[in-house]
Amino acid sequence: MSITLVAKILIVEDSPSELELMSHYLQDSGYNVIKAAGAKEAMEKAVSENPDVIVTDVVMPEMSGFELCRSLKKNPITEKVPIVICSSKNLEIDRLWAMKQGANAYITKPYTREHLLGTIKSVVV
Repeated sequence: MSITLVAKILIVEDSPSELELMSHYLQDSGYNVIKAAGAKEAMEKAVSENPDVIVTDVVMPEMSGFELCRSLKKNPITEKVPIVICSSKNLEIDRLWAMKQGANAYITKPYTREHLLGTIKSVVV
């Protein structure tokens, strides 16, 4: 008998509707979802909840997704957690900058359920 481990995903998104949509897609697909409305809350939850993947927006109050990415990669507890940046910024420079900050993948809004799930599966080791 095999046991399937449910991946824990931390979603960082300041838009309540976007947060709900993403949560719905992921929970529907069997993922355990942790929500954070901003980068500071996300840092705390990333350390305490030990997620398997972090999906973050870029444009947020307090701290951008890029800054969050840098902070997570500098922290020994979270440095190995794959990060997917999900942003409305769709220029190649944004994608390159995200990778330079330590992101493992970059998807743009609007995204499909399949695109989101496929991207998350591609970064989970």
